[in-house]
Amino acid sequence: MKLKKLTAVISAAVMMCAAFSGCGNGKDGSGKGEDGKTDKGGNVVMNAENVKLLGRTHLIDDTLWLAFSGTGADFDYTGKKLEVTLVGDAAASGGAENQVRAAVYVDGERVIDQMLDEPEKTLTVFESEESKTVNVKIIKLSETAMSTMGIKPIKIAEGEKIAPAAAKAHRIEFVGDSITCGYGVDDEVKEHHFVTGTEDVTKAYAYKTAQALDADYSMVSISGYGIISGYTNGDKKISAQTIPQYYEKMGFSYNSFAETEKPESIDWDFSEFVPEVVVINLGTNDESYCKSYADRKEEYRDAYIEFIKKVREKNPDATIICALGIMGAGLYPTVEEAVNNYQEETGDQNVYSFRLTPQDGSLGYAADWHPTAATHDKAAEELSAKIKEIMGW
Repeated sequence: MKLKKLTAVISAAVMMCAAFSGCGNGKDGSGKGEDGKTDKGGNVVMNAENVKLLGRTHLIDDTLWLAFSGTGADFDYTGKKLEVTLVGDAAASGGAENQVRAAVYVDGERVIDQMLDEPEKTLTVFESEESKTVNVKIIKLSETAMSTMGIKPIKIAEGEKIAPAAAKAHRIEFVGDSITCGYGVDDEVKEHHFVTGTEDVTKAYAYKTAQALDADYSMVSISGYGIISGYTNGDKKISAQTIPQYYEKMGFSYNSFAETEKPESIDWDFSEFVPEVVVINLGTNDESYCKSYADRKEEYRDAYIEFIKKVREKNPDATIICALGIMGAGLYPTVEEAVNNYQEETGDQNVYSFRLTPQDGSLGYAADWHPTAATHDKAAEELSAKIKEIMGW
């Protein structure tokens, strides 16, 4: 597998150099000349020069790898026919409940919604008799833990081009759990359980908030995870399932990028995405452990303060909003206490707490009692209004 990839990269480089009569003449492996337009066609790698990257992505050889929910690529394509090749990890050959779910949008319309059940899939996403310019967005709908996905270089014909989509007005990072991932949102039967096929991050409050505020986004979210404990049915702390340990990483997965690198082994470069706002929505899973124990709530509070400090260190100018409540607000008073104590200790007043309205069943329930799309809509409206109030947008 490695040999094939190496051979492909070498072959692509040789072809590019031949096509452009030398690699030192102002034209590079993106297939673009100095004016940014494709003049010879070729293979376009999904990198920051050629596309707008969505969330935390990682390039291995010529393939763009995605882990966290919502990651992907956003670009404008000019041409007659566009094909996209997606590659999977080991989960693509495993059980359907863990495979990647991915979507492709053309001019805002979802034209492909696929489970990546093969190691590699080539999909025709756009075709026209005449050359047209369309916006194309590829998004990983399902979460990081179960599976990862790659986007191979896109082959374009002579005269065609690919360019990054325009940046949006704002930038927001969301840090959360299954709610942020869109767990079960496409299965409104509360007794049903987790499968990646019913996850859809684009129907969750975070993605919808970004849309409402015309914001580019980055998401750090894993189902079942918390600040000090993952979800537990008993009285035992699940300390391995916590978000802070992965906040500085490309993700966490039981599988590997290209079967070679684990997302959690790769550091994230925070200069790649500098948010104006960071929304933290963590505590729903911690509550299953903390319950009414005062000492556990204190542990959660103190760990939350330390996490705010980490987020602030990596995002020195961002407004931080600590939200909680969609699936229960039992720990919200402790979140408020954490924010107040952090402010008193550091003098940093650019941190806020915000209580989201808990679901009450009036808008239904999705799998495992998770929020429905309608509940996510309501939460997005509340959060968008709060961000506008704080930021003056």
